[in-house]
Amino acid sequence: MDLHLQKSKVKSQKSKATITGSKSETNRLLLLQALYPNISIENTSISDDSEVMSRALNSQLTTHNSQLIDVHHAGTAMRFLTAYFAQKENCEIILTGSSRMKERPIKVLVDALQQLGADIEYLENTGFPPIKIKGKKLTQNKVSLPANVSSQYISALLLIAPKLENGLILTLEGDITSMPYIKMTLEILHEIGIKTSFLGNKITVCHAELVSASQFTIESDWSSASYWYSIVALSEIGFQVTLSSYKENSLQGDSALVNIYQDFGVETVFNYNNSITISKERIHNSQLTTHNSQLNNSPDIAQTIAVTCFGLGIACDLYGLHTLKIKETDRLEALKTELSKLGAQVCVTNNSLHLEASTKFLENQKINTYQDHRMAMAFAPMALKVPIIIQEAEVVSKSYPTFWHDLKNFGFEITSV
Repeated sequence: MDLHLQKSKVKSQKSKATITGSKSETNRLLLLQALYPNISIENTSISDDSEVMSRALNSQLTTHNSQLIDVHHAGTAMRFLTAYFAQKENCEIILTGSSRMKERPIKVLVDALQQLGADIEYLENTGFPPIKIKGKKLTQNKVSLPANVSSQYISALLLIAPKLENGLILTLEGDITSMPYIKMTLEILHEIGIKTSFLGNKITVCHAELVSASQFTIESDWSSASYWYSIVALSEIGFQVTLSSYKENSLQGDSALVNIYQDFGVETVFNYNNSITISKERIHNSQLTTHNSQLNNSPDIAQTIAVTCFGLGIACDLYGLHTLKIKETDRLEALKTELSKLGAQVCVTNNSLHLEASTKFLENQKINTYQDHRMAMAFAPMALKVPIIIQEAEVVSKSYPTFWHDLKNFGFEITSV
């Protein structure tokens, strides 16, 4: 499904939107709920990724036949489920995914799990899905892995750690990527009563056979909020939108939006009812010729920021983006290609993106989304500047299924082509 977004204007100066729970928090809690059934969860994500996680964790498994579980494009589910099924005794599963998923590396995690005693084998290409897992009791409790790869590998190990009979001592080697996601995992473990420590490069998680009954209300997804920050930034002064439900002391690294978007004239107010109001208070800083962001801790908002800067006619230098090359697509090359279609001058390295300032936008360009939800949503706000076509627009269901419906409610003119 391709969508044509006419050059649009938001229909109301004051609007509201509801965004469901964080995909990151939801998937962590779904796995912990599978380990400890007395945990209850509210405001779960309605994303495809979380649906995949939920279905897989509720599968009726048997040792008689290998059960096939297809996670499609869900990278978080692939990593978390690999760890979960490795420690689940008396099950045998084949974990696979889309053609792109079969290109996304998983060797670092599999090596770590094998250090703990896991029985995992590759079925096609070494280091990549699909993999066959024979669940068993994992008795080893010490493992090390590179820290400059996806933090999902680290979180996958931490989430199963309390169920390992001797807990886990995890040593991280090198510089740590996406620290907020690791801290999110540890904080959630702490909230259900698991004892943990993080000293230097060593994380310790204690064994816990049982935990006290807990109820969690998941904070809404800051990554999804980023597209509204971009819409506000590209709108006229005075436009504001209220989003629910968000916390000022968020566990999510993408809450860095609050500070980053001040450069673009966007202010954030945290309301008493756990909502936020974001508003365009001024034009962006006239002294700002180039926006700089170090995004090691929040790489998922890089696409949004790059498009915002392009729409505002600001240059940008974004750093700390090496993990974007192994996402749903190589997001750095994808950004370069699609922004160039609109008239941008972009260059990328293995971990950075550099955009030159431009005030000319080419109309009705077809933006390839590469089966990547964030490409679709990051480029959509450009419709406030120029008509644009988003290809394979249904991909937004991966994290934000109601995205196009919400945009229409705000006044965006959207038709199928």
